[in-house]
Amino acid sequence: MSEKLKADESAAATELGYIFTFLLGVMLLSMFSLWAFGIENSTRENWNGAAIKDNADRIASAIERADSASRNINNASYAEPVHLTDFDAAGDTITLLLLERELIVDDSTNMHSLTIQLSGAGNSSHSGEINLNGIDVIWVIHENGQTYITTKHPSW
Repeated sequence: MSEKLKADESAAATELGYIFTFLLGVMLLSMFSLWAFGIENSTRENWNGAAIKDNADRIASAIERADSASRNINNASYAEPVHLTDFDAAGDTITLLLLERELIVDDSTNMHSLTIQLSGAGNSSHSGEINLNGIDVIWVIHENGQTYITTKHPSW
């Protein structure tokens, strides 16, 4: 029995087809991963922007209510907690600053910075600065002719 080797190249072509199919699959999965990562980042940034804006609007409304109490009641003391909507501030420094006629959200990346105008129609001056990282509740307090924001529950 003697056998002769044949020059068969069809198996090599099949192997090359398998290799190119595998590489095409890897490329498509990589592109899908990048696409999904981009969607996830975009969604998180949109959510963060909406949550920070909602938090600032609710704090500004509480400040306006404190000003209203100071106008309508002599020697009024007013305290209102504002529970913050969660947001992701991974590594960012987000500061809330209360001035006489403005509530400013200052973001270290300038991605979510905003300014909300206040009426300033109360019988008090405004002050306060809070770093929002890790904060769940902000107190808006009016006492002794001063309206301020703090993370501490009022002592009275």
